Amino acid sequence: MAELKNDRLLRALLKEPVDQTPVWMMRQAGRYLPEYRATRQQAGSFMDLCRNKELACEVTLQPLERYPLDAAILFSDILTIPDAMGLELRFKTGEGPIFDKPVRSMADAKKLFVPDMASDLGYVMDAVSTIRKALDGRVPLIGFSGSPWTLATYMVEGSSSKTYAKIKAMMYDEPATLHHILDVLADSVIAYLNAQIEAGAQAIQIFDTWGGVLTPRDYKAFSLNYMAKIVDGLKRENDGRKVPVILFTKGGGQWLESMAETGCDALGLDWTTDIDEARARVGDKVALQGNMDPSILYASPARIREEVATILEKYGHGTGHVFNLGHGIHPEIDPEHAGAFINAVTELSPKYHK
Repeated sequence: MAELKNDRLLRALLKEPVDQTPVWMMRQAGRYLPEYRATRQQAGSFMDLCRNKELACEVTLQPLERYPLDAAILFSDILTIPDAMGLELRFKTGEGPIFDKPVRSMADAKKLFVPDMASDLGYVMDAVSTIRKALDGRVPLIGFSGSPWTLATYMVEGSSSKTYAKIKAMMYDEPATLHHILDVLADSVIAYLNAQIEAGAQAIQIFDTWGGVLTPRDYKAFSLNYMAKIVDGLKRENDGRKVPVILFTKGGGQWLESMAETGCDALGLDWTTDIDEARARVGDKVALQGNMDPSILYASPARIREEVATILEKYGHGTGHVFNLGHGIHPEIDPEHAGAFINAVTELSPKYHK
């Protein structure tokens, strides 16, 4: 593999010194870019785009052609694992993902299995190795997965949900069924992320998008415990370098200390927790990634720059900060505004690393 020319992201995630704060964006390859929309149309459907290694590589690299980003993130979807379990995933325009075979009972749960990474999910690993080769050491490649709890919400509900009625009813009435589902998912995520690392992913992020809808007790039992199991099972070194692991629970700001105890290297923050408070709470235990409100990108470039300056100042001097949005970039954002954000981090952050 080519020597890494820009390793700022990996260094910051491991709290090593850097010359400036590294920056990337969740959903940086996506619908806000006209070039992405063109490639998506060429692919035919979203999953066809994920399954075509050349096109997945093309969209992964598109934001790097526009912006001075410090990382690429694999273009894929969090629902690849449940899809490979035979739950028949499809995407309906305006409604998002739908599973035609949701998991609603212990009998359904018992049919779940850890997919074969080579045959069932080989297209993801093909995309990882293709992207890694195309990057040629330019920046590191981030691999990812959904958390077991987040994947289970889609599998049990059968689609997106505002109330989580079906999965929460299962959690309260049939906890053994849900624990069985989460256990199979945790084993699957360990195998999936380790396969991504072997294929060339240099850092890993676990997206716990819906962890924040749980009570503190249920978050620990049904989300955090399974993420801790995954962190324990991951290959943490490859190609002679450490592979940092980032945990991101949207709405999880009240649980940062518990998340830091899992042994992960970094925590993703959404915009509802101030980064100075988060840093004071976790100390030197983990790096922090985040945490600008994605909606600030609707504002003027001058206002965006001000917000970047505020967050950099709040984090303060020293390493261990990866600048990112507090969640994925919204599809309607003007690409010029995303550029103003990234340029502001590049220009304003070096003084915090002297």
